[in-house]
Amino acid sequence: MSGHSKWSTIKHKKGAKDKARSKVFTKLIRELTTAARNGEPDPGMNPRLRLAIQKSKAANMPNDTIDKAVKRGSGSSDGDDFSEGTYEGYGPGGVGVIVEILTDNKNRTASDVRYIFSKHGGSLGSPGSVSYNFERTGQLIFSRDQGSEEEFMDHVLEAGADDLLLEDENVYEVICSPESFHSVLEYFQSKEMEAEESDVVMRPKTRITLQAADLSGLLKMLNALEENDDVQNVYSSFDASDNDMEKVLSQL
Repeated sequence: MSGHSKWSTIKHKKGAKDKARSKVFTKLIRELTTAARNGEPDPGMNPRLRLAIQKSKAANMPNDTIDKAVKRGSGSSDGDDFSEGTYEGYGPGGVGVIVEILTDNKNRTASDVRYIFSKHGGSLGSPGSVSYNFERTGQLIFSRDQGSEEEFMDHVLEAGADDLLLEDENVYEVICSPESFHSVLEYFQSKEMEAEESDVVMRPKTRITLQAADLSGLLKMLNALEENDDVQNVYSSFDASDNDMEKVLSQL
């Protein structure tokens, strides 16, 4: 198991313990507001807003909180205006890292991101220095107890997804184009099969396998970035053996 799928699974397993609900809601509210501001307030006409609402409901955000965020973004009420941005850089072992932000103060966020990279043995790069190795992809992660490999492959074909990846012995990873993400997600929901993670992500084309020492530093850096309120998404191109991963996670 590698790359973003591995980090997604780590976050899923440890997120309930390590992240306060308020911090998660802060990021989701920013995304709801920005998605509504930059497109139609109707989720049926705005794929980004539809995804933001889906993620907010998955995080058990109250409907009235979702509605208020959408109204702020659509201009129905006053609210902060957030700017979007992307940083590219390298973590320990030369692993590529992409950081997507939503902030009301770009100078503050740039300083924070630069500090986190530097503190954990990484460095920021120029635009395009890392993103060339990533492609935007729809990703749904399911526990393997929801069906056999053969059954899931049938679902992938019926849903119109692109592939079923088996890089982790505990989960199935369904891959699709960003354009078909919502239809694929709705297919699985119609079968009452809930994904542990579902999102449109930046997936690495090639990956760097890290040993335990560099892996520890990288995971600490990724976690620090995730904990920053202005950071919405973090993607990286690392891979690691299951033994090294278990060793490092037991020490974090």
